[in-house]
Amino acid sequence: MDKHIALDIKNAIAPAAVEALVPEAVDALAHVLNADAPGNDFLGWVDLPSRTDAALLSEINAAAQAMRERCDVVVSIGIGGSYLGAKAVIEALNDSFAAYGHCPKGPVMLFAGQNIGEDYLYEMQDYLKDKRFGIIVISKSGTTTEPAIAFRLLKEQLEKQVGRAEAAKSIVAITDAKRGALRKLADEEGYKTFVIEDSVGGRFSVLTPVGLLPIAVAGYDIDALVKGAQDMQKSLAAPGPDNIAIAYAAARNALYRSGKKIEILVNYNPKLHYFAEWWKQLYGESEGKDHKGIFPAAVDNTTDLHSMGQWIQDGERTIFETVISVENPARELAIPSDEANLDGLNYIAGKRIDYVNKLAETGTRLAHIAGGVPNLRITITALQEAYLGQLIYFFELACGISGYMLGVNPFNQPGVEDYKRNMFALLAKPGYEKETEEIRKRL
Repeated sequence: MDKHIALDIKNAIAPAAVEALVPEAVDALAHVLNADAPGNDFLGWVDLPSRTDAALLSEINAAAQAMRERCDVVVSIGIGGSYLGAKAVIEALNDSFAAYGHCPKGPVMLFAGQNIGEDYLYEMQDYLKDKRFGIIVISKSGTTTEPAIAFRLLKEQLEKQVGRAEAAKSIVAITDAKRGALRKLADEEGYKTFVIEDSVGGRFSVLTPVGLLPIAVAGYDIDALVKGAQDMQKSLAAPGPDNIAIAYAAARNALYRSGKKIEILVNYNPKLHYFAEWWKQLYGESEGKDHKGIFPAAVDNTTDLHSMGQWIQDGERTIFETVISVENPARELAIPSDEANLDGLNYIAGKRIDYVNKLAETGTRLAHIAGGVPNLRITITALQEAYLGQLIYFFELACGISGYMLGVNPFNQPGVEDYKRNMFALLAKPGYEKETEEIRKRL
């Protein structure tokens, strides 16, 4: 593939402000590539695309095909990075009405373990009662509360519906190589397994089996996805004027230092909604530390122009936008002519829907820029596996650079543990007796 995603920052901030931070960004890139800064034990994702060989992809594709043959529905169980990456790619590539059973590429893909919704899990179990279903369970430890609850429920249901031996053939575990509750169970039950590398944190794991297996089960080309990431890895391996990861990290940090504290990721294609959710976790969990960090938000336009558009246009000027623009939709649909023309649309009759959408995008960007909202634009050729692979790796590398520029460790998440300690104390989990006593005094 000779065409990469493109970045335009000319409507974001004065070039001199960005250029002044390029040396910092170059230094941060060196820390990422040389693994010589805080968090260096979680940098396995940096060269992951180039390390992902044909043998692993073949094994993943084979496991996916086995599930596709056995199952009409596959439930992927995981939370955070163990679900958002796969969900992002599948939703970007999938038929928009796959949730209603229109799945020309493969089985219905469902997700569980990303919440503790009783109604959600009850209704999922009810839906699965008469279905041939399988489970992909993703957890390093096997004890993370949300996925562990979902897996216990769905594993029990699957075993009741088809028997324990048959159920084991329809469960794949993606977990630690040697330790943890899920590894022990998988070995005992004989589940097919894939390994989560210790050096790859959850939010950077979409290009590991964590993301690749569900994506392959859904019917998409993981070889092309990884190839796109490999191309981007090569493109961003050295500093230079064409290194868009350096440019993006420098621009957003220049904006942050000028008082722009909120970044809104904007799309004009509803298929990118969950890509924005993945991006929000990637940047929020990586940068929000030590009372620092750009707050990541997202909108789906033109939908949200009728809800958030007023605030973005005229609200507090602490925001900037990063727009993902998709050049070519996968389908073609034109607006018909109508003799009565009661809706007044004949002036665009015969025009493609995407033509109107692109002009809405351009008009909105111009309005927001004029209204004082700095605007970056990322252009992607199409929602295809290779381009999504490029986009994923670009955002990952830029995140590492940007985090180091902020002065934080972008690869840990100490704040995430606070809610867990409180929840375990409130639940009176064994081993948390002291915390339980203390927290009850606060209630």
